[in-house]
Amino acid sequence: MTASTRAVELALTAAQAAADKLAKDLVILDVSDRLALTDCFVLASADNERQVKAVLDEVEEKLRLVGVKPLRREGEREGRWVLLDFSEIVVHIQRAEEREFYDLERLWKDCPRVDFEDKDKARATVGAGAGASAVPAASDANRPAGSW
Repeated sequence: MTASTRAVELALTAAQAAADKLAKDLVILDVSDRLALTDCFVLASADNERQVKAVLDEVEEKLRLVGVKPLRREGEREGRWVLLDFSEIVVHIQRAEEREFYDLERLWKDCPRVDFEDKDKARATVGAGAGASAVPAASDANRPAGSW
């Protein structure tokens, strides 16, 4: 058994929402063969409690827009590891320290990953053009503003 198409779509939406708030190390795992409770885990890391909250809010908002609300939310008060249960998917937003310590990828290493690419990063790369850089060259950094 593999994750339903709907679950994968929700997981991709959640991952993109997390990426929009600069979450790191985004991973989607298809846990449907191992768990009867859900199809996918979405794993995301954040630098601090404030960012955990921002990612949480964005994931909830984006999924609400497609008609899905969390059944359960745990860990929001501490802001170190928040779990959002949307039935078909479960979103884990962790501080980097918790992510490293609990290492959910290792615990679920037998589960296949779902491909995810941050659409905003892909657009930024395409928009820059071949050989172009979004970061100014070192010599450009010393140039006064407006003299481009």
